[in-house]
Amino acid sequence: MNFASDNAGPVHPRVISALIDANEGHAPAYGADRWTADAVERIRDAFEAPEAAVHLVATGTAANALALATLARPWDAIFCTAVAHIHEDECNAPEAFSGGAKLLALPAPQAKLTPEVLRPAMAALGSVHGPQRGPVSITQATEKGTVYALDEIRTLTALAREFGVRTHLDGARFANALVHLGCTPAEMTWKAGIDAVSFGGTKNGLMGVEAVVIFDPAQSWELELRRKRAAHLFSKGRYLGAQMAAYLTDGLWLDMARAANASLSLLVEGLRALGHAPEWEPEANLVFVRLPRATHQRLRAAGATYHLWEGPLDAGDPEEPLLCRLVCDWSVGPGTVDRFLAIAAGRPVPSAPGPC
Repeated sequence: MNFASDNAGPVHPRVISALIDANEGHAPAYGADRWTADAVERIRDAFEAPEAAVHLVATGTAANALALATLARPWDAIFCTAVAHIHEDECNAPEAFSGGAKLLALPAPQAKLTPEVLRPAMAALGSVHGPQRGPVSITQATEKGTVYALDEIRTLTALAREFGVRTHLDGARFANALVHLGCTPAEMTWKAGIDAVSFGGTKNGLMGVEAVVIFDPAQSWELELRRKRAAHLFSKGRYLGAQMAAYLTDGLWLDMARAANASLSLLVEGLRALGHAPEWEPEANLVFVRLPRATHQRLRAAGATYHLWEGPLDAGDPEEPLLCRLVCDWSVGPGTVDRFLAIAAGRPVPSAPGPC
């Protein structure tokens, strides 16, 4: 029972099969292969953006840092939330890749930027003595499992344009947000005013590949140079391309996201029935919830893996509620959810737990 992270989940068999096929014989290096070309065209088709700059990298940190470096100048501030992955989890990579642009982390209810917070922060900058206004970065789905509605994205991008800056979308869980909203990739990005996207795949069944998508093709060469300079131009790029092409074939990426979201919905429904409401209303494939220390102890003893945000686990009032994060990837089925809930409730564990 692994609910620790969608990073921990397995690679989908169709992706493994695509990698095996791509491994036959020789192919041009540095992304000049047919698999990468196929992946780029599939991304452009998905986003309805035939001229978009699309470059593959191996990690989400690289995708975010390269995209923001292309949008920001060294003397700019990059506006984000205080819980954004670029702020909390990327070891100042955006600052390093951009040559010094400053992350300005803002308070955000539901882990989402709001115009009420963003506008005064942007208006306060512009003096020669401080950072200049740079790009706005939002995360979709957010680190708390919430999702920006399309109108919320449009409002933020309009505000960014009002101040003459562009907007980046960290889409590590892009597919999970998309299927929740029931919209198209174009509607959630450039049609809503987004300028650049980190299009994630690793959290949704891929071995390790993300795409930097910038909708202004004039920036493609700069992005390509930045990728090379940052040591993210793979010599055997076909293995990135093969993953991404398989991901976007016959709707696999959306099927996996729907499966992950559905499992999370079952989990949340069961936790609510046990009296444990989520801290933030979950809209994708992760949830934060408080469970009694004794429940955590019972789950851990039974082999459940997940992140405990508060502690200690082994000492204190057994009924004290401790915050944890639970994440479902594409492979977590109803059987695994049922087993987790049975243990949490102190009921007999189902004999056929299903895939873990």
